[in-house]
Amino acid sequence: MSFVSVEFLIFFPVVAAVYFWIPQRFRNYWLLGASYFFLMQANAAYAVFLAAVTVITWAGGALVARADRGGEAAAPNWKKLPAVLSLTAIFAILAVFKYLNFFEGLSAGLLSIFGVSIHPSPSDLLLPAGISFYTFQAATYVIDVYRRDVKPEKNLFQYALFVSFFPQLLSGPIEESRSMLPQFREVHRYDYDRVRSGLLRMLWGYFEKMVVADRLGTLVDAVYDSPGKYSGLPVLLATIFFAFQIYCDFGGYSNIAIGAAEVMGFRLTENFQRPYFSKSIPEFWRRWHVSLGRWFRDYLYIPLGGNRCSRARHYLNILIVFAVCGLWHGASMTFVVWGALHGLYQVIGLTLKPVKKRAENLLGIREDAGPVKIWRAAVTFLLVDFAWIFFRAGTFSGAAVLIRNMFHFRSLAEVANGPLIPGMNVLEFCAALAGIVLVLAADFLGRGCDLRKKLLGRGTACRWAVYLSAAVIILIFGNYGPLREAGQFIYSQF
Repeated sequence: MSFVSVEFLIFFPVVAAVYFWIPQRFRNYWLLGASYFFLMQANAAYAVFLAAVTVITWAGGALVARADRGGEAAAPNWKKLPAVLSLTAIFAILAVFKYLNFFEGLSAGLLSIFGVSIHPSPSDLLLPAGISFYTFQAATYVIDVYRRDVKPEKNLFQYALFVSFFPQLLSGPIEESRSMLPQFREVHRYDYDRVRSGLLRMLWGYFEKMVVADRLGTLVDAVYDSPGKYSGLPVLLATIFFAFQIYCDFGGYSNIAIGAAEVMGFRLTENFQRPYFSKSIPEFWRRWHVSLGRWFRDYLYIPLGGNRCSRARHYLNILIVFAVCGLWHGASMTFVVWGALHGLYQVIGLTLKPVKKRAENLLGIREDAGPVKIWRAAVTFLLVDFAWIFFRAGTFSGAAVLIRNMFHFRSLAEVANGPLIPGMNVLEFCAALAGIVLVLAADFLGRGCDLRKKLLGRGTACRWAVYLSAAVIILIFGNYGPLREAGQFIYSQF
């Protein structure tokens, strides 16, 4: 079931209404059943994988805690085994169903270097929806119990709800057990102000997804699906449009998820904090997909040594983390290159930092000056946007063609005979640009104030004028795909 389906628009109000109507002791069971029903609408088999990851990690956490009660001397030796086994088991499930073909192809390529020729046959294993997200979320529980950051959850059903909570099941945010598990023990009462705030956030998410992201996607798909067909301005436009398509697509999903959870009284992680206003790549990753960045920081980067090691090791840690981050997104070397590029950007930035500092002092450049901020934000966006080419292209050959053609501007005769905005007419193109401007304006204005809070503080006539206008815009200007169905969320593929 997708957030942008008619079924969800029926499903969610029913789930929320029943949640507040039934007694407190039944609410978590109701949400658990609703979450599994939500997942099984796509494929009933998905529930098997979700249940397997849930039981394995819950049992692993229980065994870790049991070993921990053996005393300080015995615990470090005995509690590590169930933690390692449970984490190995769930990541093995993820590897088999998501990365088997990738690793087979990679192995074949490496063996060919030594003259060994093998021809792996691609498997057509089912890729369970949301597996990358709920596997990482379940892993946080085992690690947190091992670190004694949380106590083991004795109630299997309550833990199962933590892993499967439907607003963030398919595409996050990835929640930490220490922040999310306690919320399932809280009493959430109906609150009118909270409900309308959550619904307003969901409305903004639908606007981002259906009006902006899916419309931008028509041009992006036309160019990136036929990389050799276009050059110059269409490729530049498609590359810039994809940066905003993926932001509004995933940001839209996150806003719908966070808003839906807020309606029922739950607090999820803010996944985006105006990322395209970032003035450096590290800042971009503190603002983009916040929950994933936090996961890699806490559970991979810091355990590897972080920056508390030699400079060379620190740089290697950054490259490893971002290469793995890229692989998490998809079973393709193009995703690995996308992640590695972000790691390389940061290593180069750290290496050149002393030179940059001396140049700024010599030239009297102040980092807090307005023009400097704008320049740094523009450079950061260009670097991020260049890396997006590998994320979207799908193949190295396609990415290479797009990069080459991007700077090949056609003659006037060729321009006259070919479309500058493939897949769109002028009105749709203007609507796409207006959507980008509106999203950037909302991000800019939201720096120092809560726009939702300001709107909700207005009079009834003003509020309902905004609500109805937004609903009409979504219905009229929303891009619903070739069969009048909203497009799939990009991150739901991961």
